[in-house]
Amino acid sequence: MTEPNAEDLPPGAFRPLLSLVRLALRPLDRFLHIQAASGVLLLVAATLAMAWANSPWGESYRALWQTTVGIRLGPWAFDRDLAWVVNDGLMVIFFFVVGLEIRRELDHGELSELRRAALPVACALGGMLVPAGLYLVIARSEVARPGWGVPMATDIAFAVGVLALLGTRVPPALRVLLLALAVIDDLGAILVIALFYSSGISFAGFLVALSGVAFVLLLQAVGVRQKLAYVPAGVVVWAGIYAAGVHPTIAGVIIGLLTPVAAWRGASGFLRDVERTIGEARGRTGGLSPGELARHLDAIHVARREALSPAESLIELLHPWVAFGIMPLFALANAGVSLAGLELAGEGSWIAIGTALGLVLGKPLGILLVGGAAVGARVAILPAGLRGRHLLVVGVVAGIGFTMSLFIAQLAFDDPAHLGAAKLGVLIGSLVAGLVGWGLGRALLRPSAEQRGAASADEAESSTVL
Repeated sequence: MTEPNAEDLPPGAFRPLLSLVRLALRPLDRFLHIQAASGVLLLVAATLAMAWANSPWGESYRALWQTTVGIRLGPWAFDRDLAWVVNDGLMVIFFFVVGLEIRRELDHGELSELRRAALPVACALGGMLVPAGLYLVIARSEVARPGWGVPMATDIAFAVGVLALLGTRVPPALRVLLLALAVIDDLGAILVIALFYSSGISFAGFLVALSGVAFVLLLQAVGVRQKLAYVPAGVVVWAGIYAAGVHPTIAGVIIGLLTPVAAWRGASGFLRDVERTIGEARGRTGGLSPGELARHLDAIHVARREALSPAESLIELLHPWVAFGIMPLFALANAGVSLAGLELAGEGSWIAIGTALGLVLGKPLGILLVGGAAVGARVAILPAGLRGRHLLVVGVVAGIGFTMSLFIAQLAFDDPAHLGAAKLGVLIGSLVAGLVGWGLGRALLRPSAEQRGAASADEAESSTVL
C-alpha cells in the first residue's frame, strides 16, 4: 500500500497513523471482496444444482452424490458416498476457517472489547432466537419441530455480496457490523449443531479427540511452527469427534480456536530479518555459493512465514479455497431440490413456510428488536454514522441463510420429503431476503459526501492506471 500523499490527507489527519489504519483495514477489505465474489459463484452453483436436479438428467445428479468413495487397506475399509465427503469432510475446512475468524475477532477484532461487541452480540442473539421461535409457532408438529435451527443462520458470502451491490450507499461501519454479526451467528450455529443435532454420544470418542487437542498444545509448547505438522493431530480430533457422535465439522472449529493469533516476527521483525539477510548476502565479495544462497532464502522464508500469525496466514491461505471451491461445491451438492418428487402437502408445507418466514421476517425482527433494545438500554451503541434504517437493511440481508441453513437442514431431517421442504424454504427465504434487502438498501440508504468522494478518487485512480 502506497503512502498517502499530502493531498490525500483529510484536514488534521496524522500521516503515519492514517497509513497504519489503512494497512490494518487491508485484510478486512480483502476478506469482504472475496466474500462478495464468492456470493456470485454460490448463486451460480445453486442455480446449476436446481436446474440439474429438475432436468431430464436429474437422476444423474442424485447418482453422482451417492457415488461411493473410500479407503481400503486389507480387511479394513472406510467407504462413504460423495455427499458425505463434501458435507462431513470438506466442510471441516470451512468450519476450520470459521474457527480462525472467530479466534481473530475475539483477540483483536470487533469482539475483543465488550463495548464494541455488545451491538453485534445483541443483534446476533435476536437474529437467532426470533427466527427459531417463529418457526416453532408455524411448524408445531413433532416431525417438523427438529427444523427450528434451520432459519437461525446467516450466509455471510451472499449477505456481503448484496451489500457490495449497493456500493457507496453502504458505509464501512455497516459492513463491519454485518461481519461481526455473522461471526457470532456462526458461533451460535456451531453450538446448536454440537448441542442439539448430535446423537449417540460416546465418551471414548471424546477421549480420542482430547488426545488430539493435547497433541496440538504440546506441539505449540515446544515451538513447532510448521503448519503441516499439526495436520495429524487435527485428523485425530476429527476422528474422535466423529466417533463421539458429534458432527465432525466441530473438529474444524476446535482446531481453529486453538490456533495462535500472535505473530512471532511481525511486520517490523520481517523487515529487520530480510534487510539483515540481504545485507549479509551483499557483503559476500566472492559471490554466493548455491548452499549459501539456499540458507539466505530459508531465512527470508522463515521471516515471511512468521510476519503474520498462524491464524492470519491460514485465513489468507485457505479463505479463497473455501470461498471459491468448498462452498460452491457444497451448494452444488445440497441445493438440488427436485420439485417433481417434492410434496408440500401436510407437514412439508409448514416446514417450508416456517423456514422461509423465519429467514425473511424472523431475522430482521430479531435483529431490530433485540439490537434496538440494547441501544435503548445503553448496553450498546450504534457506530458513528449508522441509524435505524441501516440496522433494518442489515437485518433483512442477514435473512440470507443458504450455506449454514442448508447444512443444519441436512442434520435436522432424515426424511427426504421433509429435507426437501426445508431446503426449498431456505432457497425461497434466502432469495426473498436478498432481493428485499437490496431494494430497501436502494430506497433507504444514501452515500455520504465522503464516500462519494472516495468513489470518485478510486475511479480516477483506476482510469489513470488503465
